[in-house]
Amino acid sequence: MRVGVVTVTYNSSKVIHGFLASLLAQNYSDFILFAVDNASSDTTRQQLAAVNDPRVRLILNSENLGIAEANNQGIREALNEGCESVLLINNDTEFLPSLLGDLVDGLGFHGSDMIAPKILFYDDRTIWSAGGGIDPRRGYSGFHYGYGEVDRGQFDVPRLVDHAPACCLLVRSSVFAKIGTMDNHYFTYVEDTDFCYRARKAGLTLMYLPSATLLHKAHSLTGGLFSDFMMRYTTRNRVYFLLKHFGPWRGLYYIPAYQLHLLLQLLLQKMGPSMFWLREKALWEGLRLWRDASAS
Repeated sequence: MRVGVVTVTYNSSKVIHGFLASLLAQNYSDFILFAVDNASSDTTRQQLAAVNDPRVRLILNSENLGIAEANNQGIREALNEGCESVLLINNDTEFLPSLLGDLVDGLGFHGSDMIAPKILFYDDRTIWSAGGGIDPRRGYSGFHYGYGEVDRGQFDVPRLVDHAPACCLLVRSSVFAKIGTMDNHYFTYVEDTDFCYRARKAGLTLMYLPSATLLHKAHSLTGGLFSDFMMRYTTRNRVYFLLKHFGPWRGLYYIPAYQLHLLLQLLLQKMGPSMFWLREKALWEGLRLWRDASAS
């Protein structure tokens, strides 16, 4: 099985060396790396261009197209090259030489359409994701099993899950033929939840494989877990997700409930006024995004 490895870079110079060293050391060698750069202004492009390996292909964008569309560029190139599967992977990760082979073997052994490893925080080795789900009670938001827990083997049994982050997700090429690629309206964040939700609705299977692991330098390239950037796009995109999949009528329940949630966080002083207004503006931005996407 030839694997198209797709990673999206944007000012990734401080992490790209570790990622490339991990990937090029893989025991499983039948892969092509499609590195899609979103107009980096640091030395990322130079570091990628310096790699002397014919399996490394560069796609250089003149502007930042976002994670979703840049992933789609890599996916399309991988499919055009005849790759039988596509590994979507962040470049703020490091991993053992066995990772790719473990995922390919697991995909075949379990007969699943997609497969994801156990992901640990790089700094303290606690769990970042042991697979995940999509919670209807919380506005169909994606969540990670085991997040922040010490890894004591409590998630060491392979199992089917409904959601896994595209931080590291191996996907059979047939999946894209069935449900399409990522929705580029998201730009970044929630696009993988949308992809997994569409896959589940189409009857496709996603396996969590704990014997495959990688380390994730989470949020190292986006300003942190509660940065203005992340809060804006997660709020905007969650509103867009709800309206896209459930329409305006069910949205009449979910959107006001989400607005009330933000207001309660402000009143309980779990969120400051500036963050509240940032997310309030992002909520309306999500409404406009859905309107414009529906009209196009």
